[in-house]
Amino acid sequence: MKEITNKIFYVGVNDRNKTLFEGLWPLPNGVSYNAYLIDDEKVCLIDTVEVDFFMPFLENIREVIGDRPIDYVVVNHMEPDHSGSLALLRQFYPNIQIVGNKKTFDMMAGFYRLTTGLCEVKNGDKLSLGAHELQFVLTPMVHWPETMMTLASAPLSSPEGDTIAPSTKTIEAPSGAVGGATILFSGDAFGCFGALNGAFVDEQMNCDEFWLEMTRYYSNIVGKYGTPVQMALKKLAGVQVDYICSTHGPVWHEHVQRVIGIYDRLSRYEAEPGLVICYGTMYGNTERAAEVIARAAAQAGLKNIVMYNVSKTHHSYIIRDLFRYRGLIVGAPTYNTGLYHEMNVLLDELSQKDIKGRLFGWFGSFSWASKAVSEITRWNEEKLKFEQVGQPVEIKQALNDDTIAQCEALGRAMAEALLD
Repeated sequence: MKEITNKIFYVGVNDRNKTLFEGLWPLPNGVSYNAYLIDDEKVCLIDTVEVDFFMPFLENIREVIGDRPIDYVVVNHMEPDHSGSLALLRQFYPNIQIVGNKKTFDMMAGFYRLTTGLCEVKNGDKLSLGAHELQFVLTPMVHWPETMMTLASAPLSSPEGDTIAPSTKTIEAPSGAVGGATILFSGDAFGCFGALNGAFVDEQMNCDEFWLEMTRYYSNIVGKYGTPVQMALKKLAGVQVDYICSTHGPVWHEHVQRVIGIYDRLSRYEAEPGLVICYGTMYGNTERAAEVIARAAAQAGLKNIVMYNVSKTHHSYIIRDLFRYRGLIVGAPTYNTGLYHEMNVLLDELSQKDIKGRLFGWFGSFSWASKAVSEITRWNEEKLKFEQVGQPVEIKQALNDDTIAQCEALGRAMAEALLD
């Protein structure tokens, strides 16, 4: 059995077949859909899994409780990769009570036509299962409007197990802990891409592959919602969390503080002094300009430099690195009297992430009609609103001595700004 601690079990599944998460983001190492089961006087399931995996999910549940009924299922997040099994679950457990907030149930009616057997909770409400007590923390827009988290904390002195306590105004630190631990079921927060390879708790595995995948997951999925993430962290600031049970990736125990620190830093858009250089190129001239810029930045003392061809590297990884590094330089040719398509797409994606505090430089090329530089300028003035560094470089046909010098100046200016 996959016990995490004191009758709290992992009952999630792995998806090693899907190639794109949400039809957008690459999954080279798959993804897990995590769900958890609390085996107490009242049995409580925390979240479900994508509907395609319902049968192995059901087998995991029955491995823990056999033929016992499930009393509650807590829905922390309504995205179908976590709520997709609810309708089938109700068929196997017809008396199960679905616990969520008002916005949860509005969505549930639309997705699955489930409108009965609902148990509505508000921020700070508590539910006793017997030895375990749950407390609900509403975290809207991390990263959907209905999202919430669930704390499993100390037992009640006189557990009732089937009542919701009156709503409290604040989330308080637990007065004690179940088996010496406080568990946070965090929904998508603190999650990452990557299937789980046998072990499911971080201290039982090598976590090296998950750190960059956590940054990529955050930047791709949650990145726009830095302010709501900060609000959620403040609600939990008084709670000493021993385990974080996210809906994707490992159960965090040994690395809890590191994981919280990563989310805190990313949600404040804090970044390292490094440079992302992205370019589009058709015949190599724009690429050669990018190489000149990178070399000049390196010679000026900047060590963290990554370069991407926007037509070759999936934008998921470029977005990830822009959350890691503070500097961005982009360049592309003019195409069809506009901006090269893949660069246009990337800038549109970046504009939707609401990234703050970045330094920005750009360059462009053309054969007979200049448009790339002016289009990138427009993107920055109207959408990105990053701080300009250096002067944009415009290259006609191919590099010459003057434009090489301008590219070098742009690279040096960015390095000096980042290292200042």
